[in-house]
Amino acid sequence: MKTKLYILLFFFGMIMLPQNTYAQVDFNKRPDDDLGNVEDTFQEYFFEALKQKGIENYQKSADALLKCIDINDSDPVLYYELGKNYMQLKNFGAAEDAFKEAVSKAPKNEWYLDELYGVYIQQNEMNKALKTVKQLVEYHPDYKQDLASLYIQLEKYKDALKLLDEMDSQLGYSEDRDYLRNQIYNITGNNDDRIENLEERVKSNPEDESNYLRLIYRYSQTGETQKAFDAAKRLLSLNPDSQLVHLALYKFYLDENNTEKAIESMKVVLTSSIIKPEAKTKVLNDFVKFVSNNPQHEADLIEITSLVSEDKSVKTLIELGDYYLKSNDKEKALGYYQEALQQEPNEFKIIRDVLLLQIDLNKNEEAVTRSQEALDVFPSQPILYLINGVANNKINKPEQAIESLEIGLDFLVENPKMEADFYKQLSESHKQLNNITQSQTFAKKAEALLKEQ
Repeated sequence: MKTKLYILLFFFGMIMLPQNTYAQVDFNKRPDDDLGNVEDTFQEYFFEALKQKGIENYQKSADALLKCIDINDSDPVLYYELGKNYMQLKNFGAAEDAFKEAVSKAPKNEWYLDELYGVYIQQNEMNKALKTVKQLVEYHPDYKQDLASLYIQLEKYKDALKLLDEMDSQLGYSEDRDYLRNQIYNITGNNDDRIENLEERVKSNPEDESNYLRLIYRYSQTGETQKAFDAAKRLLSLNPDSQLVHLALYKFYLDENNTEKAIESMKVVLTSSIIKPEAKTKVLNDFVKFVSNNPQHEADLIEITSLVSEDKSVKTLIELGDYYLKSNDKEKALGYYQEALQQEPNEFKIIRDVLLLQIDLNKNEEAVTRSQEALDVFPSQPILYLINGVANNKINKPEQAIESLEIGLDFLVENPKMEADFYKQLSESHKQLNNITQSQTFAKKAEALLKEQ
């Protein structure tokens, strides 16, 4: 928050030392009277202070400056340098005293005021910081934003807004000041003022698309949907080529069941080169949910889906898979889940859904292979052993099925229904091996468990 202005001077990388504040001693002049010894001593201590500061011996530097002050305390730079040493030593009280003395000797020196301001910030003395930064504003307008931040911390929200309005009027809008402004609105809950400010921006600069988009968002956040919709339509009438506005329009069109316009807006979004993929994902997901409740628009979903680039997000692919599974189109659902799995190969839920669909669709060889691969990653998941056993039974490999099922049972904990499924599959495996007695035994175990449910 604190504004820093640095000027490089000549001795030992000395920082922020205004040339007009050097001690009023001519260090090049050779002593020619009784004061010469005094000048020599002052000079010796002063350069010792600079040397010790240069090698980060801040206490020794401070001690040397105090000796300079004992000789001649008229120059504020001595207190300024002393304060900076105390700051390095974390002795903030002593630093404050030193900087205050420097300011008292040179009240219009912004460097001294800036360091004093820094001390107050370090000590969380916000009222004192406020007083100091008000002085700094007189010399440098960049401190106005610091002043606005301090007003907010001290809950002087009207003062902060007035200052931000003044800065916006002089300098134009900025993200930093908008952030401060929104902090105030969030704290006070004053959405009316927030919206009034945005409406004023729209009037004063109707060509700026971002102002409309912020206004649409804020109206939506406060539940004033119709006003948000009206603002979106105003933007579209002013800028028919706007693509970003359709991120809002499609939703409004869906809510009023204007499907034709909603689809048009979604096509604009999904084919836009300036809209981010995350936003496109949100649009597509919303339309998937809409079609779930309005299946007559499935053809539109298929058309819109084809507009999305091949790098669909995992969330979008899962949403599409869920939709087609709900519609009992298991082949399409499997296709989307498999695409999602390519992006997230170790996501357990997607692996499970793919395997279950492969079993349902009698893709048993694929299920055996994928379930074995999954067990390498998730060796303690009983459902994977069960699926592997089912798939092996279906392709007449009972020995492999038994091996997998017996291991899976060891990982099963308090799940009678799944345990019954394991016994059913073990019964099937032994039946294939013509071990009728064992097959019947496992069948009875499964039946007994199911009766307890």
